[in-house]
Amino acid sequence: MKITITGSLGNISKPLTIELVKKGHTVTVISSKAERQKEIEVIGAKAAIGSMQDADFLAATFKGADIVYLMETLGLGRFSDQNFDVIGAIAQIGLNYKQAIEQAGVKHVVHLSSIGAHTDKGNGMLAFHYKVEQILNELPADVSIKFIRPVGFYYNMLAFIPTIKKQGAIVSNYGGDDKEPWVSPLDIASVIAGEMEKPFVGRTIRYIASEELSPNEIAKILGEAIGKPDLKWVVISDEQMLNGMIAAGMNPNVAKGLVEMNAGRRSGVLGEDYNRHKPALGKVKLKDWVKEFAAAYNKV
Repeated sequence: MKITITGSLGNISKPLTIELVKKGHTVTVISSKAERQKEIEVIGAKAAIGSMQDADFLAATFKGADIVYLMETLGLGRFSDQNFDVIGAIAQIGLNYKQAIEQAGVKHVVHLSSIGAHTDKGNGMLAFHYKVEQILNELPADVSIKFIRPVGFYYNMLAFIPTIKKQGAIVSNYGGDDKEPWVSPLDIASVIAGEMEKPFVGRTIRYIASEELSPNEIAKILGEAIGKPDLKWVVISDEQMLNGMIAAGMNPNVAKGLVEMNAGRRSGVLGEDYNRHKPALGKVKLKDWVKEFAAAYNKV
């Protein structure tokens, strides 16, 4: 099949592209960075250099594809831009995708969404996934879409490093012994590659998770990996969390969204639909990934 991949060679798109090429598919990878072209070609895919903000470029690149894989991304610097509307910008990417799919006549779409995308209330920053799903659901009925909803990524734990370094603890506005799901990008890529080779019928939703762990269990695993076996997960108030993020230079709306997202973890809103449709757990466990965390921790 001819498959077009968005997301350049990111944490999911790269292993996904490698797997699809190995399976004999013809893969085009969209990247905004020209310097990525050689790396894309080395793994056997074709590079298409352009922007998610350019609907005409997307349409031209999507044309002729049997399947298009969609994800939305923004540069990390945007989260410290005090005036940037993150949710609005990502919704615009969704609108660009919708326009490009219609122009190109694409009939099969795999969209990377997220846990929490079942609602626009109580999920904080993840509300943009809900918005994009709704935009794509406006496509004609003959466009089949598989909405893929992974849970929290292991590599998001890298955000714990600054507070571990400064305060000797993981600090957040949620915690405790209640288990929540986490996932490896490798498991996500494997599931998506498998879904692309299965029939597409209408609009479907699939969750992906690798393991379910409590914050306290995570602290123990991470602590042992970095030589701090007594590492604790400390819970602070929403207000303390918000003020700390803003003081660190984060966009206030982004900070508010992240605090609300974590509050949704506490309340159960974030995981309520996941808990009704739990998937089989993947292969990559935190104890497999924790070597990457330790390497990053020791570089700082």
